Amino acid sequence: MLLDTASLYFRAYFGVPDSVKAPDGTPVNAVRGLLDFIDRLVKDHRPDELVACMDADWRPRWRVDLIPSYKAHRVAEEHEAGPDEEQVPDTLSPQVPVIEAVLDALGIARVGVAGYEADDVIGTFTARAKGPVDIVTGDRDLYQLVDDARGVRVLYPLKGVGTLQTTDEAWLREKYGVDGRGYADLALLRGDPSDGLPGVPGIGEKTAAKLLAEFGDLAGILAAVDDPEARLTPTQRKRLGEAGPYLAVAPKVVRVADDVPLPAVTTRLPRAAREPAELAELAERWGLGGSLQRLLTTLGA
Repeated sequence: MLLDTASLYFRAYFGVPDSVKAPDGTPVNAVRGLLDFIDRLVKDHRPDELVACMDADWRPRWRVDLIPSYKAHRVAEEHEAGPDEEQVPDTLSPQVPVIEAVLDALGIARVGVAGYEADDVIGTFTARAKGPVDIVTGDRDLYQLVDDARGVRVLYPLKGVGTLQTTDEAWLREKYGVDGRGYADLALLRGDPSDGLPGVPGIGEKTAAKLLAEFGDLAGILAAVDDPEARLTPTQRKRLGEAGPYLAVAPKVVRVADDVPLPAVTTRLPRAAREPAELAELAERWGLGGSLQRLLTTLGA
C-alpha cells in the first residue's frame, strides 16, 4: 500500500476541526486525522507493506523547464495577498514535521526523493512491486498507474478513507473510455488547469477519449495528423498540429517517473513502534491521544 501522504494529510486538515489541538494550543488536526486514516486503511485492507510517499519537491525544475506554466498558479497564490488583506495563518505546514517524526518513530516507511514529487516515488515503487499494489490518493493523476494484469489499483477517498472508490480498468473505461495506460494521454490532451497544463485547445475530455479510441495512443494521434487519409476533422488536425511543441514535451511532464533512485528502506508494516520512547514523548507533547493508541493497537493485532 502506497500513500500519497500530502494528499491524505491535506484532506485530514480540512476534514478534522482545527479545535483539535496539542496541550500548548497548536492545531494537530492534520496529524491526528492522518493517523486515523492510516488506522482505518490498515484495518480494512491489511497490507503487508506500507510506504508513506512524500513530496520532496512538489514542482520539480525538470518539469518546469519543459512546461513553465506547470503549477505556476500555486506559486502565485502563495504571494497574492496584498498589504490590506488579512493574512490567514498557516496552521498546516507546522504539522508536517510532526507527521514525519511520528511516522518515523512508528517505523512506517517514509520516502521522499530530492527533485521528485510523491507521484514519482509511487510510480517507481509500483514499477518495482512483485505483487498487488493499492495506491491511496485523492489525486486523479495516479489513475495512469492502474493495471489489472499486475493488480495495481487506486483507492480514491470519497469520504475520509472509510468510503473509497476502487479504481480499476473497468471503472476507468466506464468513466473515461481509457485504461490506465491511456489516462496520461487523455490528461495531457484535455489539459489540467489545476496543474497549469494547457492541453490542446478545443480538445476536451470526450474528444480526447474518442481520438484515443480511434488511434490507440498519443503517438497514433500524432501520426494521424501527418496522414491525410486519417479520420480527423480539419479543425482537429489544425489544433493538434499547432499544439505540436506542447505535445512533444507534455508526456514527460504528465507521466509519473518510474526510475526514481529510491533509498533502501524497510517497507514491511510494523507490528510495534520502532522507537517507543520517542513516540511516547511525541504523543504527550502533541496530544495525539486516542488516534495514536488506536493505530498502535491495530498494528499489534
